[in-house]
Amino acid sequence: MATKVAQNNDDAAVRFARHAEKLSLLPHHEENERVKATTAVQARFITPQDPVIETADGGRLPAVPLIEAQILNKLKREAEGSHIEVGSAAIGDAKEEQLSRTGAGQVPQNDLLAGSALEHELSSQSTEPEAPLGSAIPPSRTNPLFPPLPLYGPPTSMRNVHCNLFRFSSFFLSLGFLAVIVLGSAFTSVPLMLRHIGLRLTGTDPDARRPFHEEEKRRKQARREAAKSWKQRQRRRNSMEKAGNDSEGNASDGDDYTPTEGGHDPLICDVGYYARRVGLDIEEFRVQTEDGFIIQLWHVYNPKEYSAVSEETRRHHEPVVFPEKHGEHGRTHGASGAQYNDGNRRYPVLLVHGLLQSSGAYCSNDEDSLAFFLCKSGYDVWLGNNRCGFDPQHQMLKYSDPRMWAWNIRQMGVMDLPALISRVLSETGFPKLGLICHSQGTTETFVALAKEQRPDLGTKISVFCALAPAAYAGPLIGKMYFKFMRVISPGMFRVFFGIHAFIPFMMTMHSILPGKLYGALGYRVFSFLFNWTDDRWEQDLRDRMFQFAPVYVSAESMRWWLGRECFAKQRCILATREEGQLEDEEDEDETLFAGKSSCHTSSDDLGSEAVEARGRTAWYDEQVPPMAFWIAGSDDLVDGRRLLRRFTRGREPHVRLVHSKIIEEYEHLDVIWAMDAIEKVGKEVREVVWRTASKECKELCRVPAGCEDVELD
Repeated sequence: MATKVAQNNDDAAVRFARHAEKLSLLPHHEENERVKATTAVQARFITPQDPVIETADGGRLPAVPLIEAQILNKLKREAEGSHIEVGSAAIGDAKEEQLSRTGAGQVPQNDLLAGSALEHELSSQSTEPEAPLGSAIPPSRTNPLFPPLPLYGPPTSMRNVHCNLFRFSSFFLSLGFLAVIVLGSAFTSVPLMLRHIGLRLTGTDPDARRPFHEEEKRRKQARREAAKSWKQRQRRRNSMEKAGNDSEGNASDGDDYTPTEGGHDPLICDVGYYARRVGLDIEEFRVQTEDGFIIQLWHVYNPKEYSAVSEETRRHHEPVVFPEKHGEHGRTHGASGAQYNDGNRRYPVLLVHGLLQSSGAYCSNDEDSLAFFLCKSGYDVWLGNNRCGFDPQHQMLKYSDPRMWAWNIRQMGVMDLPALISRVLSETGFPKLGLICHSQGTTETFVALAKEQRPDLGTKISVFCALAPAAYAGPLIGKMYFKFMRVISPGMFRVFFGIHAFIPFMMTMHSILPGKLYGALGYRVFSFLFNWTDDRWEQDLRDRMFQFAPVYVSAESMRWWLGRECFAKQRCILATREEGQLEDEEDEDETLFAGKSSCHTSSDDLGSEAVEARGRTAWYDEQVPPMAFWIAGSDDLVDGRRLLRRFTRGREPHVRLVHSKIIEEYEHLDVIWAMDAIEKVGKEVREVVWRTASKECKELCRVPAGCEDVELD
């Protein structure tokens, strides 16, 4: 009997080693310390649906298909002679994934054995929320919205050949796709150009129709005078330094915010430079996600009351979020926590950007930039950037490894957002922060807070301010070029756009083209794609706005947005198309009833049974934070009105909507770039964040400017 048990354990150890090899960083055909240190040893479940691989040296490798993680942990327990606990959902789906990946009749024997054991022990599964992550059943309802990611094993000769073939095909095909978009934008610009020429020939200024034309002229003149004055001060300062007199350098020390950069705008991708033009500065922190990505977090500060911390302090920590006593430690040792005293602290806010952008989008409008406005109002402003961005980094993976690009919106929400929030709270010492997101930033937050994903994250957020919230698709999703991405198969999508970064040639163009040319080209292309205009932007700053986009994103992420399986098909981030159609039918019935009865229908008008029935399909539970929406009424990219209806008609009984506003004339980017965005959005955001902060936090903080009369919510 003992011999048989030992033999079984040996067999399990062999199967475990074989399965671990395909989830490790490097193949096992070489025996060296590097291979041993990076061998997969277990799957760590961040959520019931999001396992990451932990290696022997404590490193992390990105998410793998759920069944692969379950098999690894099961075989490890068998090899250790432990009682086998299985953490799985739909075994049938898991088998289909194995078959589709390896081909019918070619499933590895050890996988079949493990799969059989999983199916045999399905009775040990648990659907209780308090169940361990390793034995919880992920809800199958979200499967159509978040299909399994592809599994790429460690590099082998054959895999390298496949990767190079994809890179070769996608380089030319995606470049052709980009060329079509550029030509399309150029072609559609011709009528506008001819109309402008015609107006000028008749002595009419074509810009006179712009809603802020006079204010634009005034600001442009003021900017020219400021640049001239800056040059004169620089010359005087240089002369005095040569003469040994530096009194000029201290002449403006009494000002609250003294610019340390100025003159002609060189149009560069540097948020710190634009912060210094308005008397602020920025320091960059590095943050490690729980799946090993190293992402950028920018801290906006007033150099007259805060000193930048050392590079060592700003480097990334271990891949753990919300460590024990992180608040207490941050209050005394955090970057901000240690430099502000109780009663004069700044309440922390985190800003997250949209698709293909960086958080530099919040810093491109001089004094009217949302990040700078909130900082000068008295908040501690942090700017979060999603994985890869301008500088793709991972703890273990290289740029060329396809595993570095096997992620989509779900990983941004479940991994990136908690890591950013955790680091901000660790550096400030507060229990919660205000979260402000635009476009895709709202999407990843909506996904992360969902009760099937990471709902406990809501306990770290005092309010979620969503600018141009992206949860439902707008009419733009039906455009021809988006339809093309939707009709091709997942395999053809990878042939066209690869399995690495999405059209990386855009980043090459960004690095070689002059800022003015790149800004003009970027505007034309994105205006053509997303149906934007610059009517409400300050035209003199438009080229600067596009210096912070695009950034590196994964082809897999774009496939989630535009491919045939997910958002473009379902038209929603957290509900299937069928569920969306049911919502529409209910809304139409209520609208018809409201029209006949001459009253507006809200959740208060519905019966208790109807409210309870709708609550069963709610996305969020009682941990969700308060929410506030600023919706662009002329936005073709997303349907903010439909999202607002969901929250006002009883479908989310746990959500407290503390503010909502539809700005009819605004388009998708106007909520952050319009010349009157501070008046229509920024000041309201400032007040909402302060109103929803806890009484205990308010006692520790200075009152933000403009919030003196705001009462506790």
